[in-house]
Amino acid sequence: MKDSFRISFINKILCGPIALVFFSSCEKVIDLKLNTSGSQIVIEGDVYDQPGPYTVKITRTVDFDESTIVPPVTGAEVEISDNTGNTEVLTETSSGIYLTSVLQGVPGRTYTLSIKADGKNYTARSTMQSAVDIDSLFFQKSYFGNFLQLYVEFRDQAGKENYYHLIQNINGVAQDVMGFTSDDFNDGQTIKFPLMSMDEESLLNAGDTTTVWLESIDKGVYEYYRTIDRYSGQYTTPSNPVSNISNGALGYFKACSIRKKTIICK
Repeated sequence: MKDSFRISFINKILCGPIALVFFSSCEKVIDLKLNTSGSQIVIEGDVYDQPGPYTVKITRTVDFDESTIVPPVTGAEVEISDNTGNTEVLTETSSGIYLTSVLQGVPGRTYTLSIKADGKNYTARSTMQSAVDIDSLFFQKSYFGNFLQLYVEFRDQAGKENYYHLIQNINGVAQDVMGFTSDDFNDGQTIKFPLMSMDEESLLNAGDTTTVWLESIDKGVYEYYRTIDRYSGQYTTPSNPVSNISNGALGYFKACSIRKKTIICK
């Protein structure tokens, strides 16, 4: 049957005790039509090169015409480890939300997420890439209408495969912009990437403060974003977005480096 689940992207960039407060204002929800048979587990986990805590959120899918309340998965055993021998068991701080306390993300390390929930085991791995700085943010008039469009410029790291995910926040609110790219055709070159607003509420006005987060991600996470963007339109999809989590789980586990830059629209 065709089902839908709601994914809440809680994008993190700040560190210290104010992080969780800031993140709650940058939460966005994406509705997806999916090929599923019955309820499925949805896992969303993040590790960054910024001080934690890091979050793993575990929920279940619901039918498209059912309640909009996403049922949490409680009582799971959640662990994150890296390839240097560090391991931490996460604490469930609220229903379906599991947090680290001491784990520190380090570029170059591979992180493994292990979850046991309802008698099933799920695993995922993600390698944290080195950070790429944002060189500049600037506005240009859109070719498709009388509004300003934000562009991001950054220099790709030469000689390796690189994948990027970009997040736009306007006045502290995450926008419905799924920005991702790779260096398939511009290895080592400057990438100029447009962030296209998806609705009128995302259009920039004079005085708006816009912050862009540039995440350096691995290929598995890139495939998740690429396919979730392809399948999030208002049409029946041929398959679920590609997840890097085992045993049929939906969602993602991401270890990545982040850099950010802010500009005020004039």
